[in-house]
Amino acid sequence: MTKEQRRRRVLIVGAAGRDFHNFNVVYRDDDRFDVVAFTATQIPGIDERTYPSELAGRLYPDGIPIHPEDELERLVRDLAVDDVVFSYSDVSHETVMHVGSRALAAGSDYTLLGPRSTMLTSSSPIVAVCAVRTGSGKSQTTRAVTRSLKAAGKRIAVVRHPMPYGDLVKQRVQRFETYEDMDAADCTIEEREEYEPHVAAGSIVYAGIDYEQILRAAEKEADVVVWDGGNNDLPFYSPDVHITVADPLRAGHETRYHPGEANLRMADVIVINKVDSAAAEDLDALRGTISSLNADAETIEATSPISIEEGIDLAGARVIVVEDGPTLTHGEMAYGAGVVAARQAGAEPIDPRPWAVGSIKEVFERYGHMGPLLPAMGYSDRQRDELAQTINAADVDAVLIATPIDLRKIIDIEKPAARVTYELDDPATEALAQTLRKRLDL
Repeated sequence: MTKEQRRRRVLIVGAAGRDFHNFNVVYRDDDRFDVVAFTATQIPGIDERTYPSELAGRLYPDGIPIHPEDELERLVRDLAVDDVVFSYSDVSHETVMHVGSRALAAGSDYTLLGPRSTMLTSSSPIVAVCAVRTGSGKSQTTRAVTRSLKAAGKRIAVVRHPMPYGDLVKQRVQRFETYEDMDAADCTIEEREEYEPHVAAGSIVYAGIDYEQILRAAEKEADVVVWDGGNNDLPFYSPDVHITVADPLRAGHETRYHPGEANLRMADVIVINKVDSAAAEDLDALRGTISSLNADAETIEATSPISIEEGIDLAGARVIVVEDGPTLTHGEMAYGAGVVAARQAGAEPIDPRPWAVGSIKEVFERYGHMGPLLPAMGYSDRQRDELAQTINAADVDAVLIATPIDLRKIIDIEKPAARVTYELDDPATEALAQTLRKRLDL
């Protein structure tokens, strides 16, 4: 077989999400390509696995190995890789090209797959909610969208960006309608943070690995499918309405991170969240960027008011604040709603580092930018135990839980605790509802 005739050898670099989707829709059944490996990063414990043959298809009877991204150069050389395909999200443009430089120097070509190649089409209308960065306010925006569609009398199904960190075969297509469904699937804290608020609101949530099968299942029970994006990734489905959430607290990031800038440029509607917390000059800078890059987009400015569960007097209290993990880690936020809530209540957020143990201590060592708070890491039973140990050992009066779920249902918290919740404000929610009615002809 000549070089022109042989299958091109492909290495997909990812983080157990976009990488599997790109393989499924572009490479899985194409005899021109031989995907020799995946690499994994960002999420602990997802490398040194195998993408199983049951998902990989007829060309891969032994499945496809998954290696740490640190081994990229060795893999390119040892496996004679022709193409390295970058397939994960919420990384700086500089990081994308550092990975590219490593691939090129090792001897391969370097590829990014675009929306036209990777978006699936649907028989149902698709509303996609994406963001320029993790932690911009996508979750509460998605919840506002689902409330608006239900108020218009539509049956909806929420399809969540993938988080397949367990048994990949069992996670091919996942459907969550009850809390028991999440228990049965042994969902991680990160998964529960995304699924539970929708389930609590009476929505059906789909997730998994094979997003063609997921879409076909969702279409059968929904008038409108809502894509609930993860990180700042592009939608997996071709949207009829593409909503992108922008964050003025990180003004400038909207043009410095992949693929958030693409989401900003592609959006039909841009929600500028946190306008009550941002500096005037940062808001003006973000508005100027939007005007320059996507002047045709409709812009909605929003706040996400914070509420604190009653029952604890927080005035003068020393508190440990637990925040959403991905927002703080690869989202690079130094603080979130929990720290804001603590300060508004007159409490003092205490740095938990002195009491951090095991993998929680390692997270602080890797992500040194974080302020006096605790990321809700819980990708395994061990890590959930270490999170609980860290909280319970801390010399504080109370715990503020600012994650999208009530951690008290997942781990044993021995100290007095209160939840911090937030939703998109009413004017922004109504503006979104009007936009959806107009664009979807509801």
